Amino acid sequence: MHGAISPLPARALVGMVHLAPLPGSPAAERPLSRIIEAACEDARLLADAGFDALIVENLGDAPFRPASVDPHTVAFMTMAVRAVMRAVSLPVGVNVLRNDALAAVAIASVCGAAFVRINVHTGVYAADQGLIAGRADETLRYRRRLAGGAQGNPAAAMPAILADVHVKHAMPLGPRPISQAAEEAAHRGRADGLIVSGVATGKPTDLADLKAVREAVPDRPIYVGSGATSETVAELLAVADGVIVGTAIKQGGVITAPVDPARAAALIQAARR
Repeated sequence: MHGAISPLPARALVGMVHLAPLPGSPAAERPLSRIIEAACEDARLLADAGFDALIVENLGDAPFRPASVDPHTVAFMTMAVRAVMRAVSLPVGVNVLRNDALAAVAIASVCGAAFVRINVHTGVYAADQGLIAGRADETLRYRRRLAGGAQGNPAAAMPAILADVHVKHAMPLGPRPISQAAEEAAHRGRADGLIVSGVATGKPTDLADLKAVREAVPDRPIYVGSGATSETVAELLAVADGVIVGTAIKQGGVITAPVDPARAAALIQAARR
């Protein structure tokens, strides 16, 4: 693994815990206590269904800040991540949308979370938030600075970095093969794992893209970042090391709805077969 951190088991099934709009965001309606209760309930349902890990994400905060989020968002997400980690015994990751990598690393380090997801780790992408540039240099240096400090143990593991390649809801500036973007994220950006997604949330991941990234970067785990369903998960896991699932396990297949235990169980059964 060339020094990369591997936080998840092989063929990992990772469930999304989507936070409702946090206080201060445009669509905020609920008090923080209710948002955290709902997040913990989704986390328990996913754990009971048999998921291997979770990612806590501020999906409800759209439209997203392109880079740094507000300080109160970091505080609220820290509370939510800590509560989820107390509710379940699974590895937990953090994604601070749209691309606040430093906030994600800070939250993960303080809470002892296993990994972070970074949408744009290297390169420059045009997204609905405007131009988003990767800050791998800042992220890795900041992670090193915080290593073990929050737990008072210098030997404590740093959160792994899972980086999207050709991230969804965005386009790279200029023509650039996904294989090249993957190599740079892994070897120059020193990402511990890579994520390959479809064009948007819930959209299927192209198997050709997945295979191209696998061939280009054989020394890193590769995860599917969108579109996995009970019908496709086995095929995806034949190439990928794991899948990250959100839309397919929600009530009615609606991304902002609560977790549907039956859908979650069906996906797990399909994957384990």
